[in-house]
Amino acid sequence: MSLPDEPPGQADRTEGDVNLSDRRLVWQQANVDDATRETLERDSAAFLHQSLSTPCLTELTGCEGIYLTDAAGRRYMDFHGNSVHQVGHAHPKVIEAVKRQLDDLAFCPRRFTNQPALALAERLAKLAPGNLAKVLFAPGGTTAIGIAMKLARYVTGRHKTISMLDSFHGASLDAISIGGEALFRDGLGPLLPGCFHVAWPSAAADAEAIEKILVEEGDVGAVIAEPMRCTTIDRPPDAYWRRVRELCDQYGALLIFDEIPLALGRTGRMFCCEHSGVTPDILVLGKGLGGGVIPMAATITRADLDIAPQRALGHYTHEKSPVGAAAALATLDVIESENLLEHSSKLGAETVEQLRKLQQRHNAITDVRGLGLAMGVEVSSPDTAERILYDCLENGLSFKVSGGTVLTLTPPLTITDEQMASALAILDKALGRL
Repeated sequence: MSLPDEPPGQADRTEGDVNLSDRRLVWQQANVDDATRETLERDSAAFLHQSLSTPCLTELTGCEGIYLTDAAGRRYMDFHGNSVHQVGHAHPKVIEAVKRQLDDLAFCPRRFTNQPALALAERLAKLAPGNLAKVLFAPGGTTAIGIAMKLARYVTGRHKTISMLDSFHGASLDAISIGGEALFRDGLGPLLPGCFHVAWPSAAADAEAIEKILVEEGDVGAVIAEPMRCTTIDRPPDAYWRRVRELCDQYGALLIFDEIPLALGRTGRMFCCEHSGVTPDILVLGKGLGGGVIPMAATITRADLDIAPQRALGHYTHEKSPVGAAAALATLDVIESENLLEHSSKLGAETVEQLRKLQQRHNAITDVRGLGLAMGVEVSSPDTAERILYDCLENGLSFKVSGGTVLTLTPPLTITDEQMASALAILDKALGRL
């Protein structure tokens, strides 16, 4: 357990591939032509530099389905996608819905409502597990987390929170206060007070760490967590979440699940928490909600938490974006009409089995885990992970490296069996070349 405000992350654990690593520079020398190099120099001059962004890897000129296309015409299967691509890139039904909505109603100021936003709120309430029934929209996951944090304070009258070490809930100052990843916290000085962190759980008994804080502090307002860590694909036992649910009820804290990257079929269910059968008091989703086209997020709560009608919980300019809602409704239609929940569950289980066969052949793999089409391949060292990443990029496969040693594989749910086989062949060859 860490004390509040103590930066709990580990500086040597990277959230992704490093911008200026030697291996990246070598990759760019071999794969970036002069015209693209000029674009990257312009990008470097125009944008503030930050980890995992500018300076950039290369320039993209297209995206469709599971593929990204760069300025040299090279295509990459996108197993990263910043977790927005559940229905693939530029799905025609999403694009069509956005274009149509732009012609009908492009914007809606806050004091008004509109049919797409209302339809989306009603649909999410119907899809959400348990008694979750009221919705607020936001232009991004971080802001939706902020809504959840503010609502928890209004409901409980308490500001203290418990969350997980190395977790990520957004990059704003309030979100990194509950987040526990060093990359986003280090060097920023005092953050929000009363933010406690516990180690990521591996057994049901680990809930004792949360109980200890709840008892000692006596005034914790919320426990905030991912039901499964989306980066390293670590999933606590269902019994852990059942115990945490009991503790929150016992001590008057709200349970908030951050499903920003996991909801909408990523794990084979519409919401990841459905696997454990534990319903939070507040559920936050985003990223893929806008179909990978429009920034869109939502905070879904129990109806009885609607207790702040004269306060501003979100109050964002694009609170009821008709265009964002149209993209989200089309996304939900695609998930349903293309049976992506079933496909994610089935293909994900088959792929994990194939990855375990790779583990038997390659000593560099130390663990394989997955749920639906969220899969993690843990390897022996950060250097090994980076070597595999750039070898795969060379051969048309892009993915995220998490925690320094986990190859995080999260393809679009629309991926075919044949495309998955091609991706695994690229990974297999990269491992063989180690």
